[in-house]
Amino acid sequence: MTDVTTLNNRFGIQDHLSFTTDANGMVYAQIKNRLAEAHIAVQGAHLLTWAPTGQVPVIWLSEAAKFAPGKSVRGGVPICWPWFGPHPSQTSFPAHGYARTVPWEVIASAATKEGATRISLRLIVSEATRAQWPHATPVELHLTIGNALECELITRNQGQTAVTVGDALHTYFAISDIRNVEVLGLDGLEYLDKVGPSTLRKQQGAVRFASETDRIYLESVDDCIIADPGLKRRIRIQKRGSRSSVVWNPWIEKANKMGDLGDAGYLKMVCVESTNAAADVVNIAPGGEHRLWVRYSVEQ
Repeated sequence: MTDVTTLNNRFGIQDHLSFTTDANGMVYAQIKNRLAEAHIAVQGAHLLTWAPTGQVPVIWLSEAAKFAPGKSVRGGVPICWPWFGPHPSQTSFPAHGYARTVPWEVIASAATKEGATRISLRLIVSEATRAQWPHATPVELHLTIGNALECELITRNQGQTAVTVGDALHTYFAISDIRNVEVLGLDGLEYLDKVGPSTLRKQQGAVRFASETDRIYLESVDDCIIADPGLKRRIRIQKRGSRSSVVWNPWIEKANKMGDLGDAGYLKMVCVESTNAAADVVNIAPGGEHRLWVRYSVEQ
């Protein structure tokens, strides 16, 4: 369902939620309530921005982001599903799966008594998606937009055999300067260092940044905190259904090659991703489900 008039009639909520479209025919959900603002691309169920009322944005969107059917958007909260990283056997399949570039549909919306806005979306299965993933595993994203942001990615197995899923909420966080922030909550954990030949290392203290960083932290279950003295805030990342976390910043050289990160965009973002990656992929039995849930909040 992508007709904006129908969406507004069925799911729009006064003083909370409305739907718009752009020149490319892409549809967006615009949320503005007394607690926060957010924008969501229905393609990919891709949350693009979130800012609690009176605060600078918490979710980062590149000033050079491109919006087009079938293309991923740089920034926001891309959904990696049903695999993380390269496909294990098909090199022609897209990295991190196809969920972030295909149509989804809105299936529910509501205003909470606390003043937040809820919206739920479901991935639309097609011949193209079945060609890459021939399993009966409907997937939904449930978002709650308020003074905290909650995202829950739900995968259900309606098939007759078990399936193995890798996934991630590949969240880009807005920061003052990558050279001055640090990520807490990963001290003492082993991580796969993906810069250069993959190497297993151990984190010592806070994660700090002085070069390209691409790490999968193993057995990561505690809250992570992005400490940002420049913006005088700490972003807390809570999660369930995940035992791995990815920390990523492309730094100068890779950012320049990417073409959609914006002028010195790497300085203004850091990805701290709640994942089921590496050995943390999820085996879902027939009739079972997996829920990857995160909550982002700001502490001054």
